[in-house]
Amino acid sequence: MSDRHYADPEIIGPEKGREERVRKGFWRTVAKAAGRIPFMDEVVAAYFCALDPATPLRVRAILLAALAYFVMPFDVVPDMLLGIGFTDDLTVLAAAIASVRSSMTDSHRAAARTALGIDGDRQRESQ
Repeated sequence: MSDRHYADPEIIGPEKGREERVRKGFWRTVAKAAGRIPFMDEVVAAYFCALDPATPLRVRAILLAALAYFVMPFDVVPDMLLGIGFTDDLTVLAAAIASVRSSMTDSHRAAARTALGIDGDRQRESQ
């Protein structure tokens, strides 16, 4: 593996660039991954948390890096591979969310439920 991989701005570029990539590709990727990521409501809550200016910079950086990996069309396991395409994304997202879960607020989760069309009663039934 070359050093270029680690210097690739698509992966570790400036936070501003990551935020723009995430904003541009997030909803398209969510639509493609629907049904394949069992905690999509938490992924969308992470998106709202990452874009919230009140979120601490360290938390934003972690979430933006994970979300940028999620929206990248080419990654370790290409998303187009049926059955396994989102497994690497799932792992990265789960680890990032677990590490910053305490910074994700009820308002981030409410915004996610609204964006996904999940009402409060259906959310409680699924838990």
